[in-house]
Amino acid sequence: MNVDILDESGTGADVVALTLLSRFVMRRMRLHPATELTVRLVEPGTIATLNQQWMGKSGPTDVLSFPMDELTPGRDDEDAPEGYLGDIALCPQVAAQQAPAAGHTTSDEIELLLVHGILHLLGYDHAEPEEHAEMFGLQGRLLLEWQRAGLGIDPENP
Repeated sequence: MNVDILDESGTGADVVALTLLSRFVMRRMRLHPATELTVRLVEPGTIATLNQQWMGKSGPTDVLSFPMDELTPGRDDEDAPEGYLGDIALCPQVAAQQAPAAGHTTSDEIELLLVHGILHLLGYDHAEPEEHAEMFGLQGRLLLEWQRAGLGIDPENP
């Protein structure tokens, strides 16, 4: 899986860890091994411009997803198609502002937003209550598996 993390934010985010997390999520979602993804870590002015241009909303936001090839998660009984999953714009400065209210670190908030963005690229949404429950449940499970894997715990046999 080809993941490009471009840090344009000036925050010194851990691009290696974010690359590994992206690949972890893409594997868990059973995407084709040749799937590509680009993540831009941007400053508040850039994400505010993107938010206005693409969402019609003013001000900076935390994460925006721009799907490309409309890839969906693979299933056990079929191969997922290869392609370009899309682009994510993520603002670490907004994540840093949100983290205290969520009760976790800026790094944890950035990881959550990255997983959230990838799920949006895969067609998940949270506009309706049942969509919200599905997406946020999956997001939580993926982050828990990632944290357990980092601690050397087998996510298949905790």
